[in-house]
Amino acid sequence: MGRVTVRRPVLRIAADGTRSRPDVLAAEEPMEIRVDGRPLSVTMRTPGHDVELAHGFLLTEGVIHDREQLSTARYCDSPGPDGRNTYNVLDVVLAPGVQPPDASVARNFYTTSSCGVCGKAALDSVRLTTRHSPAADPLTVTAETLIGIPDRLRAAQRVFDTTGGLHAAGLFSGDGELLVVREDVGRHNAVDKVLGWALLAQRVPLAGCVLMVSGRASFELVQKAAMAGVPMLAAVSAPSSLAVDLAAEQGITLVGFLRGRSMNVYTGAERIVTKNIAG
Repeated sequence: MGRVTVRRPVLRIAADGTRSRPDVLAAEEPMEIRVDGRPLSVTMRTPGHDVELAHGFLLTEGVIHDREQLSTARYCDSPGPDGRNTYNVLDVVLAPGVQPPDASVARNFYTTSSCGVCGKAALDSVRLTTRHSPAADPLTVTAETLIGIPDRLRAAQRVFDTTGGLHAAGLFSGDGELLVVREDVGRHNAVDKVLGWALLAQRVPLAGCVLMVSGRASFELVQKAAMAGVPMLAAVSAPSSLAVDLAAEQGITLVGFLRGRSMNVYTGAERIVTKNIAG
């Protein structure tokens, strides 16, 4: 299995002089996802929780909507220069009767660690394929609970503490309990790992849950939340205009700039109880 961190030499330049020393970096390696032996996607990710990543990716691309639709997931032989398996190719086998990805999904696309798949075609895909609409979810969360979530997420970021170079996604209950956290060089990968965990735990649709991300709220992350039935998405940074539009269409509460004791609520404000916020 690939390492989550690697060491590289660095020249440190500061006011008190320069010195060479090793630095700990977040690992970034390609992972190819195959379905029934056929390549589907290559994503740049931090190794670890790869089975969750594949499950979450297939869920949010509309290929599957239930854990039972996949039979097995196994690493293929993918030797590196030293002849050892890199564990960078994962093949998932669909259960009997499950349709393989159609041409709109099975396009062998490449996904970088900084950006996933976006565009009008993906927006239409969410409207057509999500089976877990969060629009009617009765979740309510107090503003005080939301204010405490970023610190809980940050406290659980073990690899970030070492490298300073990973995004995080965390799933929380409506009362602020941390259910799971995943880290990755790609924000979309971190979310896929969280949603894959939920799918494997048979918790999808994620009614009554809050998905918290450590960066901005993009269109793609709102799309992923919609596919898993997440009623509330919160981010420490800004959302994009398409993210706000899609959240409104899907009935998702979208919170941005959740920092300190303030936040901006862009959609679905009725789910947030604002009384008795301490100063």
